[in-house]
This record gives sequence, C-alpha cells and structure tokens, in this order.
Amino acid sequence: MPTLFAKTLVHSPHVRSFEIHSAHPGWVSVERDDETILQERHHSDWGRVERTKMRFLQEIAELRRQGWVEPATQLPQPH
Repeated sequence: MPTLFAKTLVHSPHVRSFEIHSAHPGWVSVERDDETILQERHHSDWGRVERTKMRFLQEIAELRRQGWVEPATQLPQPH
C-alpha cells in the first residue's frame, strides 16, 4: 500500500506520527501518539483525504511551535 503522506515528530520521550496511505478501495489516515492510535479512518472520497492532510499539517505546525522536531537519522555505530 503506497504511502501518500507520512510525518513523525518527537518531543523526548514522546512520538507523534501522521500517515495517509492508499487502501483498496480508497485511503486510510492514521494519527498516533506514541504507540496509541488516536484516530484511524477509511476514506472513499479524495476531498476528505485532502481535508485530513490539511488537519495533519495544522497539527504538525502546532506541535513544532511547542518544540516537537523530526527524529534525527541514526548513524551506524562504529565497531
């Protein structure tokens, strides 16, 4: 299932993630707080997908204002 949108933010030790992926038929949007699914919805209308993405972007902007950041890429540990 191709991912259309995915964003993860951290504010140690917490993690928030937002994802929209295609499903047959339609699309699924998922919002998580740590390991808890806050909201998972199946959409059959592209307009609802666009509105959900806009809501995700607004929530992400607010979290960033509160100090949440994208997780750092982990580099391989030296042997």
